[in-house]
Amino acid sequence: MAFMRNKTKQYIREYKWSNVFAMIRNNLKDPKVCPDDFAGRLVVITGATSGIGRVTALKFASKGANLLCINRNPEKSENLRREIESEFGVKCDYKIADLSSLKDIFRVSNELAQLKMPIDVIIHNAGVYLTKRELTPEGHDKVFVVHYLSSFIMNYLLKDKLKTQNQARIIMVGSEGHRFAAWGLRLDDLNWEKRSYSGLKSYGSAKTAQLLSMLVFDEHLKNTGVTINTMHPGAVKTETGQENGPVYKWFKRNFFDKTLKSPNISAEALYYLGVSKEMDNVSGKFFNLTTEEEPAPPALDREVAPMLWNETLKITGLDKLTW
Repeated sequence: MAFMRNKTKQYIREYKWSNVFAMIRNNLKDPKVCPDDFAGRLVVITGATSGIGRVTALKFASKGANLLCINRNPEKSENLRREIESEFGVKCDYKIADLSSLKDIFRVSNELAQLKMPIDVIIHNAGVYLTKRELTPEGHDKVFVVHYLSSFIMNYLLKDKLKTQNQARIIMVGSEGHRFAAWGLRLDDLNWEKRSYSGLKSYGSAKTAQLLSMLVFDEHLKNTGVTINTMHPGAVKTETGQENGPVYKWFKRNFFDKTLKSPNISAEALYYLGVSKEMDNVSGKFFNLTTEEEPAPPALDREVAPMLWNETLKITGLDKLTW
């Protein structure tokens, strides 16, 4: 506790109002556009049956990319496959997995690691927003698993395959919401058992953890041709939050959604980050759409990042494997 109190004081000293103002300005910008095609390349997208994931799948398919989508819903996955293959003439496969289940995450990650063809781009898009704490089958906070552990495990188990390819891009759909974890992570309470839970606090912590993991992955992947970056997808309308109660859904539909933009801007940005030659060798960065930003101090802490890394290995059982 004393360690985290000192960290919170440190973060307060390090906060820059200029970064907040930059975030506000950048929220008004349109993303950069990449005109290049991506014919014959393979793109893996999680959560591709709705919202940002769906329009991103359509964007890559329209440019000739083949897709492998990781989704929960078999019917929606099959409908997406038929739509994409019919309209664009590319291959669209899918795997069914619940990314709030460690068992499913490990299974699908190992299946991806066994693929014979190279994976050119991985987009970690699956997400959830909850106003009340929910536990996964393994007893973990659901938001923490979907937003952080799923991408961590998948990246970790795919690292050998990606490194042998000599080229790949990992993109994590993050959020400016990481700034809600202004106090920093509580490494002794990642599962929200000692503190009061709120949707914003849980979401902000998971997104902060995601950014901290990026720092360590970036170090491990240096000079391999594999890059990893995180992107805030803009203030766009999605179906996130449908798991919550009728009051939340009514408020979202009648107030919040009316201020939001189309997820097409997110897809444009993800395509740029995944394909543009201007992104060659760019790694370990946080983007608001396609504009680079400095994350909040807790997400830049290179003392906490390896501590979180080691704790994550223990939580997931990956510490029994060798990097």
